[in-house]
Amino acid sequence: MSSPVLTQKVAFVGGGQMAEALIGGMLAVKLCMPDHIRVSDPIAERLDVLKKKYGVQTGQSNREVAAWGDIVVLAVKPQVLDGVLKEVRAELAKALVVSIVAGVPISRISDTCGRGVRVIRAMPNTPALVQQGMTALAIGDGVQEKDVASVRGIFESVGKVVPVEERLMDAVTGLSGSGPAYVFLAIEALADGGVKMGVPRAIAEVLAAQTVLGAAQMVLETGQHPARLKDQVASPGGTTIAGLHRLEQGGLRATLIDAVEAATRRSQELGR
Repeated sequence: MSSPVLTQKVAFVGGGQMAEALIGGMLAVKLCMPDHIRVSDPIAERLDVLKKKYGVQTGQSNREVAAWGDIVVLAVKPQVLDGVLKEVRAELAKALVVSIVAGVPISRISDTCGRGVRVIRAMPNTPALVQQGMTALAIGDGVQEKDVASVRGIFESVGKVVPVEERLMDAVTGLSGSGPAYVFLAIEALADGGVKMGVPRAIAEVLAAQTVLGAAQMVLETGQHPARLKDQVASPGGTTIAGLHRLEQGGLRATLIDAVEAATRRSQELGR
């Protein structure tokens, strides 16, 4: 077994789905050992699941868990964040704080915990559950390069990471944060199309899902513009151009753009 890379202790305030994805990813790539992770959650049964499944330490006291950690990941719902911050603000003053709370700006955390607190705001998405996530990081004042490297390691254990200016985080939420749901809908619709044309449901779903996966991998690995890859599939007078024409008639492109805009606006509303 290789030596763990992350020496800091990581505390998760909130033991929900995304916290579990990060814990699983960190342990899978041996970024750290289970005794370097501690989780708090108000639901004792949830803590029992995490302890049995991953061997991590748990506790129901947010304050005790936050005080233990060198890196404190805020993994709670936006609606309860203010109460949690008031509870642990003294403990956060000496830690590196990572917030995965959707829509919440860094200033809202520093206003409660003090201007000296070091905060990195992260926006991961649900494919992190299968180590294929996409995370954007916005870096707050006073955060050092070694802090960024540690946090990148945590999120790279479950997928890809890009740095962004914080002003773009709501748009990131609307695109990659909400984006998996748009893709799930597209996969479902493609499979329905196959079923309509006589393909058995189980086969249609595999055909649709693998097609989306393969197309996405081509974009990432070739570095070519999606439009160019699209044109390589659409031969003159062929089946694909006929299908693309129908998609344009249905406004697919404009509808997806509108979906990202609507989700971005909602993220902005949640952060106020």
